[in-house]
Amino acid sequence: MTYGVLGYASYLPRHRLAAADIGLRRGDRVVASYDEDSTTMAVSAAGQIVDPATPVAALYLATTTPAYADKTNACAVHAALGLPPGVLAADLGGTARSTVAGLRAAALTGGVVVAADVRVGKPGSADEKSAGDGAAALLFGEGEPIAELLAATSITAEFLDRWRDPLSPTGDQWEERFGAERYSALIRQAAREVLDAAGVADADHVVVTCPNSAIIKRAATLVKGQKSVASSPVGHTGAADPLIALAGAFDTAGAGETVLLLSAVDGCDAVLFRTTAALPGARQDVALAVQRETGAAVPHLTYLSWRGLVTLESPRRPEPDRAAAPPAARAERWKFGFTGTRCNNCGFTHLPPTRVCRSCRSIDDMSDIAVARLAGTVVTYTVDRLAFSPSPPMVQAVIDIDGGGRCTLEVADARPADLAVGSRVRFSFRRLFTAGGIHDYFWKAVQEDAE
Repeated sequence: MTYGVLGYASYLPRHRLAAADIGLRRGDRVVASYDEDSTTMAVSAAGQIVDPATPVAALYLATTTPAYADKTNACAVHAALGLPPGVLAADLGGTARSTVAGLRAAALTGGVVVAADVRVGKPGSADEKSAGDGAAALLFGEGEPIAELLAATSITAEFLDRWRDPLSPTGDQWEERFGAERYSALIRQAAREVLDAAGVADADHVVVTCPNSAIIKRAATLVKGQKSVASSPVGHTGAADPLIALAGAFDTAGAGETVLLLSAVDGCDAVLFRTTAALPGARQDVALAVQRETGAAVPHLTYLSWRGLVTLESPRRPEPDRAAAPPAARAERWKFGFTGTRCNNCGFTHLPPTRVCRSCRSIDDMSDIAVARLAGTVVTYTVDRLAFSPSPPMVQAVIDIDGGGRCTLEVADARPADLAVGSRVRFSFRRLFTAGGIHDYFWKAVQEDAE
């Protein structure tokens, strides 16, 4: 038995490297901000299709760039999504093959598979030009599916095409033609096997993902799609590549059409879906193509400093102290889940949560409020050019939450010139800072684009 796909979502960061800065003739490169990593982007993707009321059997996080090497990063995603303690949270490391493994596991058990990566390339390298940062998620479970998994197959092959030393932030790749020759045969074989297993002559839509750019350039010559053959419009996004590209296909596929995902990494994995009549009415809110088109330029030197590839002079202010584990654990509902409380007696909303109502003094008579999925309005704000920040200035805003409650948050990806009293904001899980090897995660406000 396999579960159907109930929802999907992709997340692309706002920042872009201009073509001229990285040696491209056209276009740009999607890059995560200094306060984003694979964990925060996973929350941004999965949070669009999962909430505390969504039955989820398991959460699988696939990434080649984990925030921690000896800790389950999926636990932070689990907490930020507000999932119950009984839901399994597990990391899947390595390449995009781990993402397909998570997809197949979630299809068998029910659950969500989310993949996210921050791809770092040496300055001037092909990775810097052709890679991208992002995340995407698929939810499997009971209910009316938007797509059904028809068949899946995997072919494993050991050859050296791409690799990265665990201690290096950047990877390496063998001469492109060698990998392209091996992958071409694997893709054709995997496509043939999965289509034969499903009894389908040709898929309507084919999605090909591979770290070898020669394969992406000639994808349409390797396998036939009745209506389209595509790859990720973001560039190679590592573990996130298959799900981001699949999200793009679901954005455009019609009801009753087949979608073939081919992920060629250390072999080739093939997964064939058939969409249902529910898909057109249940697409993600913002299509992948729209996410790709929008963005804000970031200077190349600033980007390199974000990735630790150059060292700029630090702000002449004391750096933050390392975050402590005990207070973070005590405040888990607020710090990770962004959960407030509302008094059942008088309706007063408390941010952060509290046991005693500040309005009517009722004790332990509260209901949880999931603030992360709400929005808010800026009451007042300050642009602080003296506070410590890896990307100054630091912008702080006092925000009235829709439905009640007020709190002060840092503004992520801030555009001070566009910020005003009355501006609308939503919320995003981010890093506040990293000190002593510990990432201090919390929620920030994000300005909504003007209509």
